[in-house]
Amino acid sequence: MTEKELRKKAMALPLTPGVYIMKNKEKKIIYIGKAKALKNRVSSYFGSHSNHSLKVIRMVENVDDFDYILCDSEFEALVLECSLIKQHQPKYNILLKDDKGYNYIKITKSEFPKISECKRIEDDGAEYIGPYTSNFSVKQAVEETLKVFKLPRCSKQFPRDYAKSRKCLNGFMGICCAPCAGCITQEEFASSIKDAVAFLKGGSVRSVKEMEKQMQEFSESLEFEKAAKLRDRIKAIKNLEEKQKVVAINVPEEDVFSLVSSAKKSCFEVIRFENGRLTDSEHWIIDAVDNSEQARFELIERYYSMRQRIPSRIAVDGAIEDEELLHRYLEEKRKKRVEIIHPQKGEHLQIVNLCIQNANEHLAQHQGRTGKELAALEELSQLLGLQKIPEYIESYDISHTAGADNVAGMVVFYNGRPLKSAYKRFSIKTFDGQNDVGSMNEVLTRRFNHYFDDGEDSTFKRLPDLILLDGGEQQVNAVVPVINAFGLDIPVFGMVKDSKHRTRAISSLGGEIEINSHRSAFTLVSNIQEEVHRFAITYHRNKHKKSSFSSSLLQINGIGQAKAKELLKHFKTVSAVKQASIDELSSVKGISNKNAQDIYNAYH
Repeated sequence: MTEKELRKKAMALPLTPGVYIMKNKEKKIIYIGKAKALKNRVSSYFGSHSNHSLKVIRMVENVDDFDYILCDSEFEALVLECSLIKQHQPKYNILLKDDKGYNYIKITKSEFPKISECKRIEDDGAEYIGPYTSNFSVKQAVEETLKVFKLPRCSKQFPRDYAKSRKCLNGFMGICCAPCAGCITQEEFASSIKDAVAFLKGGSVRSVKEMEKQMQEFSESLEFEKAAKLRDRIKAIKNLEEKQKVVAINVPEEDVFSLVSSAKKSCFEVIRFENGRLTDSEHWIIDAVDNSEQARFELIERYYSMRQRIPSRIAVDGAIEDEELLHRYLEEKRKKRVEIIHPQKGEHLQIVNLCIQNANEHLAQHQGRTGKELAALEELSQLLGLQKIPEYIESYDISHTAGADNVAGMVVFYNGRPLKSAYKRFSIKTFDGQNDVGSMNEVLTRRFNHYFDDGEDSTFKRLPDLILLDGGEQQVNAVVPVINAFGLDIPVFGMVKDSKHRTRAISSLGGEIEINSHRSAFTLVSNIQEEVHRFAITYHRNKHKKSSFSSSLLQINGIGQAKAKELLKHFKTVSAVKQASIDELSSVKGISNKNAQDIYNAYH
């Protein structure tokens, strides 16, 4: 069907709840959605695309037909949509791949057994504890056990490597029993492994009680060395529990969600708590989302469609579209009360921020960046009220000496880092004298003329997500009309310095925005301001040096601008002209023997 035919079909739909199913020419399902009013929702796809994201436009281009199923309520439509998406996995729906599988703890069968985590059971005679659904908790349990019982983590094989070398660093630090140096007997090692397995199976509380009982028995029988070892183990377990309280919350169970986005990708992160302790963490890298509120609804719904366990409390980093509908869906599935919270302060906000930090780090790693860089961009975006994270930032600064040799520098920061291949220099052409506001107006006008006039290979063809000007409200006022005149929608802010030329605030048309308390954003803006100032002033000094040199040549009798230009072109630097002989000077195009003699005399 053509888009016109699809719209005609959509306009005939009823204004009732339901599910719509988009298909391509091969009759394959490419998108499934729910609607409170089918006619309004489906018809919105076909017609004007001005309010559609690129992803929706691409989906609509591939739609050849659609089916629909009427439902009694929007809730019924949601349940049906969830079931159909799980069944068909359509290309254009936000999908989460559940590839975690099961995890096990493995204890090898040998004279010196090893404890490790693994993904499958093999027929190798080893003992396996599990299965567990959480890879995070298995790794954490193994690491804690090795630390408490001072078991080796190295690749050495015992008894082959027993007592064959000096202690490694872990041995010297007292966190490994060092069988490589013969510091523990086979019987003692076997006893440690037995206690470690009991610790893994029984948990820390039961193990500590049994150890305390054994320690008391050793003390009464005057076996103080053995009692001391147990005392150290008990202390290590309690230290671990204290550290875990750093990321603990005062609720029996809670899931925490965050969604962070860049221009091309997003990261959906969840961290899970049980019995007040962090027990699991998962993340998915997906295509960039256009509507974060809608995306949170879909992602959380998709997540719990893959999971049986729904906690009593869910914390989210932002608003959710149709939150009441999602809330009802979760309570119906859990058969118990579910609370959805949006923390604004206290320990829950700290946990949400931890989740955001992890999402930033995972997204940064996927893009070859650091979590700090993306966190700074996200903080700056929130501070300035931007609709998306500013991936591509342009910054401008004017430089001159008392109104002479006016120039401007443009630097680009891409994903929080300088993109030097996109830097540009401008020499002010329309006037002389000191006028930073007029200079900024000219520079931005020329920059956007390049955008519309240059070829596709020009670096000017990419529009910035944000423009930062070195200056205050006056500079912003000079640039905003330019951008509006070109019909562009680009946020513009100024970077204000204090009396010591350090970044103090961000200026907008509505006044100043304090930035010092926002550490990540403050560091990023300060770096941008320092870099654009360095770039602009370096260009100005080079131009001013040449200008000063030209002025000194023009003071020599018979030397005008044309001859001064030829001398600069030939000798490059003032030192070279000063050191040139009369014959060398006269060899320059347009320089007569008399000119050469006058130049030589002027500098000697």
